[in-house]
Order: sequence, then structure tokens, then C-alpha cells
Amino acid sequence: MFKKILYPTDFSENAIKAYEYVKKLKEAGTEEVIIIHIYDKKKINALWEIREMIDLEPVNLEEKKVIEKLLHETCGKLKKTEKELRDFGFKVKLIVKEGEPATEIIKTAEEENVSLIVVGEKGENAIEHLFLGATSVKIVRDSKVPVLVVKYGGQNEH
Repeated sequence: MFKKILYPTDFSENAIKAYEYVKKLKEAGTEEVIIIHIYDKKKINALWEIREMIDLEPVNLEEKKVIEKLLHETCGKLKKTEKELRDFGFKVKLIVKEGEPATEIIKTAEEENVSLIVVGEKGENAIEHLFLGATSVKIVRDSKVPVLVVKYGGQNEH
């Protein structure tokens, strides 16, 4: 039924929970997993602007280095996840894009003709937690394909 799925990850706790569901979908006939990571340059810039206001130092020259470091770390995590899923028997494709996460995830789901998106309820950004998983809400609302939202259980989960 869900032969090809899209798994967006920011490597948050909840994305890791969603990853466990991705693996379970092998038993349901899933053959291919597309792992996608979206980095939002606007958010990175906003964080650096806040730092600049606090430290009173210009940090614009560091932006490129910060993005390069983040992408290097992310690529290592993506490669590890890719290997694990291949070892699990899936065909795997990696995608890294810049942009607004929900928009890019929906766009990629359509371009790749996936049959399901498996996403965590909330991401790694603490501020986004205040907005009840803004990215997952947008994906559910705007996606043309089914979305499995893995509920955030937090520290109280058993």
C-alpha cells in the first residue's frame, strides 16, 4: 500500500520516534524510503541576529561557516540513517534542501510521487513547540498524500 515513503528528519527525539515507524512499515510492504532534511537559512540567520544583538558583534561573516558545519554534521547523520535503512532492506534516497520545511517536504512528496509521509509531531526547535508542531500541521493540511504523524510523547512516555 505504501511502497514509497518520505521521511523528513531534523534528528529531534520525535523524528527519531518517527524513524521507528518507518522501519515498521517494511512489514507492511514499504520498499523505498526517501530521507529528507530541510535547513531553514532564515532561522539560522535569525539566531545569529539575536546573538549579534546580545554580543554586540557582527556575525554575518560566520554564517557560511555555521551552515557548512551544520550541513557536515547533518550529512554524517543522514549517511548513518541511510545505511541502517539499506541494511534493513529498503531502497533509500537522501535529499537535503534549503527552504521552509513544510513547503519543501510537500513539494518533494509530489515530485517523488510518494505514497506516504511519516513525520514527527514536533521538531527540534523549542520555539516551534509553542506552535504545536507548526511544520507537521502544515504538512497534514496541505499534503495531497497521506501523512502519518507520530505523536510527541516527551519525557513522560512509557
